[in-house]
Amino acid sequence: MIKSLLKKTKRQNKSREEERLLKRLDPARLPVHVAIIMDGNGRWAQARGLPRALGHRTGVETLRNIVKLCLELRIKILTVFAFSTENWKRPQEEIKILMDLLCEYIQKELNDLHRKHIQIRAIGHIFELPPRAQKELARAQEVTSQNNELILNIALNYGGRLEIVDAARNLALRVKNGELDPAEINEFIFKKYLYTADLPDPDLLIRPAGELRISNFLLWQMAYTEFWSTPVFWPDFRPAHFLQALISFQHRKRRFGGL
Repeated sequence: MIKSLLKKTKRQNKSREEERLLKRLDPARLPVHVAIIMDGNGRWAQARGLPRALGHRTGVETLRNIVKLCLELRIKILTVFAFSTENWKRPQEEIKILMDLLCEYIQKELNDLHRKHIQIRAIGHIFELPPRAQKELARAQEVTSQNNELILNIALNYGGRLEIVDAARNLALRVKNGELDPAEINEFIFKKYLYTADLPDPDLLIRPAGELRISNFLLWQMAYTEFWSTPVFWPDFRPAHFLQALISFQHRKRRFGGL
């Protein structure tokens, strides 16, 4: 798989750095599930004297390239943090731009994503998004629901604490209705009530823009996730950075609390 990808990179005139990094990858030790906090769009634009909207638009292009690379590497799940429950505090104009970009991305990319057998999912309080965004997300999920090459899991109006509260509320309702004995509740049962119930936990979290926190993202699921951070803002994040993160991951010793 890596050899065929190397041939493809040469045909596509990819950078020598990408080619060098691909040679270092062990295809048997790639993560199954990668999570990314797509951070730094606004700061990237402001540092260049540009509108924040241009930073978000450039960030969409970065996502397109990383999705393509995940597909080529046969990584099965990519979860991206696109809009948090805290992001509603931003100016209304910026929120509208973000929602319009979401709709535009789906409209432009859906046919290609479907053709490549990519399944689109959305986690979070989707029902609180603008109606147009809800409609486009529902359409994308329905069209791609049977695809199995890559799951593109988009966290929108998402908060890790909110997810845990939702799970606890649904469990409590089952207990109240006499459908579940509280003594039966354990981690395995609890996981079934998370938004990611049928997905394995992320193996790797990538955090651009130099921040060293998880920002209320997948709090339950990140218990044993490996972290990789870079000062590079998301619009400048390249496939080479993604490959660097994978190589770093492959050098970690994952003991999960054991020896």
